[in-house]
Order: sequence, then C-alpha cells, then structure tokens
Amino acid sequence: MEQRHIGRLNRRVSVVGLGTWQLGADWGQVEERDALAVLEAAVETGVTFLDTADVYGDGRSERIIGRFLRDHPGLFVATKMGRRMPQVPENYTLDNFRAWTDRSRGNLGVDRLDLVQLHCPPTPVFSSDAVFDALDTLVEEERIAAYGVSVETCDQALTAIARPGTATVQIILNAFRQKPLERVLPAAAEAGVGIIARVPLASGLLSGRYRHDTAFGPDDHRTFNRHGEAFDVGETFSGVDYDTGVEAAREFSALALPGATPAQTALRWIIQQPGVSTVIPGARTPEQARANGAAAELPPLPEDTLAGIRELYDRRIRPLVHHRW
Repeated sequence: MEQRHIGRLNRRVSVVGLGTWQLGADWGQVEERDALAVLEAAVETGVTFLDTADVYGDGRSERIIGRFLRDHPGLFVATKMGRRMPQVPENYTLDNFRAWTDRSRGNLGVDRLDLVQLHCPPTPVFSSDAVFDALDTLVEEERIAAYGVSVETCDQALTAIARPGTATVQIILNAFRQKPLERVLPAAAEAGVGIIARVPLASGLLSGRYRHDTAFGPDDHRTFNRHGEAFDVGETFSGVDYDTGVEAAREFSALALPGATPAQTALRWIIQQPGVSTVIPGARTPEQARANGAAAELPPLPEDTLAGIRELYDRRIRPLVHHRW
C-alpha cells in the first residue's frame, strides 16, 4: 500500500489507515476476538496507521490495540485525549495532559506515544499558548513523540496549522463534507502538516446500503446522536439530515467506479485529494477492513466522476453543511 510522508512527523503512514472508535464503543458491541481479527485483516492489506482515543470504550480500544501491538511491532498508533473531563478550556492543563497520556501509555503498553491529538477541544483552546506549551513539554519529557489536533471546524484547523508544533490535523472530509478542500488542505500541505481524514463514509451513508427505514441499535451513535444529543452532530452522518443523506447516497452509488463498491469509490475520492496523508475508515468485520484497504489500489477517479460528485454535493449537500463546519 502507498505510504505518504508527513513532514512535521518525519514519518510515512499508509494512505488508508484504520479508525478504531467502533472497536471501543458507540457502534454496537464488538467482541475482542472480532476486534483483533479486524486489526489483523487491516494490517494484511498494508495498513500501518491506527487511530484510537482514550475514551473509545473508556480505553477498551487502546487496550485491544496494545494487545495487538505485542505481536505486530512497528505500527504507527495515533490516540486522542481531552474528553475524559468536561470540555472546558481550564481543563486543558499540563497536569491533566500528563495523567491522560500516562493512562494511554499504559493501555497501549508503550513508553512513548507516537502521536497524541487533542480530541475536538473547545475553540478557545486552539488559541491558548499555555496549551501548546504544555504539549511541547510532553514531547520534551518523551511521553509523546508528536502532537496534533482533531477538529470540528475548518477555522479550528487553520488556527492549529499556524502553530509550529502541530504535526497533524484530523478533520471530517468526505464527498458530503468538502469544505476542507478550500483552505485547510492547501494550508496543511504548505506547512508540512499531515491531514487525517475521518468519517470518510459519512457514518456509512456513502456505502449506499442504508434505507429510510434502516434501524440502528440503541448503543449506536447513529441512533442516539442523530440530532447532536451527545456530541457534535457533524460527527454523525457528517451532519447531513438522514433522509436527505440516504437519497444523496443513492445518487452517489451510481457514480461508483466499475468493479468497485460505493464505499471504495468514496475512499478513493479522499485519497486523491491533494494534501491528504491518510484516511481512517472504521471496520467491524475483517471483510470490511480488507475492502477498505483495497480502495488504495483503485485507479484515480476520472474527471467526469469527480464532476458528478461535485455537482451532487453542490445540489444536495452544500446548503446543509458547508456553512456550519
């Protein structure tokens, strides 16, 4: 699989990674043996980049990855911190950062974390010199090798990119969330900041498998956060109204590459956007992990397909999401 260089990390990562929120919680229960099988299948396709967080299953995702790392050294693991307490600026302190990263180091079984990302903190945090000084201290203390941010908005991303120590920005980017293409990706590329594209399938919408009457389990965020009840609504279906998303996804499916699924086409669209370092689809089964990895081997989407995706976004999706994030 193609490995892309991230300048400020001075590391190469697989262009398709694996997001592991679903291995911890909020997507229905996944047994540990099944989670390990997903990790194994992803690595077999060439995935070297894993993304997790300390709150996914209250550390369960990190602990499963830690167990996997014992037999698979050399993988790059990015975790996130900052949502174990109320997300208010005064909680983003060096003492809390030390405690949170110590817990993640224990969960993952490593002395130094490859990459720690602030987990969608409130906007004032991105402008706090004290916060970024504290992150620099974690690097100096060798608790972490590098740090980045996970953001909700393009403005947050641009503020973070301007910080000289920010190595990566994780942002929602998919065929239904195209605003980052305008300013964020060019700014990141110029600065040598990696772009980690999350929610690449719009919580599964872009797979084309959902209908208006599709039901999700009560412990699935696509049920309990559909209107932003638990966290930012942009994280669920990329903030697109579900019924509109189902209709738009049906149109997107008609644009899929011959021999590729709509989901693989959606991943290929992200991969070929200039400035993207890695895309992190989740997977609940080994088959899904292998299919995601195979998207890296697809040819670039032709111009008529790209034009069709732009037209679909402009007509159905842009009015719903473009101004919000």
